[in-house]
Amino acid sequence: MNAYMTNGTFDFLKKIDDEHPEVDFYYMSGENSTLVYYESDGKSVFSSGRGYELVINNGDMKQSGYVVMNNIPVTDDGAPVFEDRFKKRQQNVDTMPGFQAFRLLRPKKGNTYVVLTQWASEKDFENWKNSDQFSKAHKDGGTKPPAYFADRPFVTTYRMVNPEDLK
Repeated sequence: MNAYMTNGTFDFLKKIDDEHPEVDFYYMSGENSTLVYYESDGKSVFSSGRGYELVINNGDMKQSGYVVMNNIPVTDDGAPVFEDRFKKRQQNVDTMPGFQAFRLLRPKKGNTYVVLTQWASEKDFENWKNSDQFSKAHKDGGTKPPAYFADRPFVTTYRMVNPEDLK
């Protein structure tokens, strides 16, 4: 399974929705951008955008909620270790109140993985960050990044936008 995303203005992104009514797009509004995300077994419908392979697919994406994307550049040599670490981790994130979806996305081009979590609200995400489960899942995260990080990770956050509001 693949995942695709692209950025643009609402007006531009609305046209993509009109051209591909068979696709379940997820619209997100961030501080500096608007993003559209979808999952498919086929090729991307975006003329430009980013493509990923779904490594871990847990929960169902919803048309409402709060999305946090950890963008993590990983070295080629470190990719198997990075993925294995996520596969073995018992985060219990899916048992947290407000949890909706988790995706580990391997880039088709480049080296920046995306760890996407979707929550019912920003408060639910903050509760997860302050939980014992979060502390256990991130206990190895000291001040020095792991050797498999190619660069500094960064976080982007989004609020879901109802596609009906775009019509």
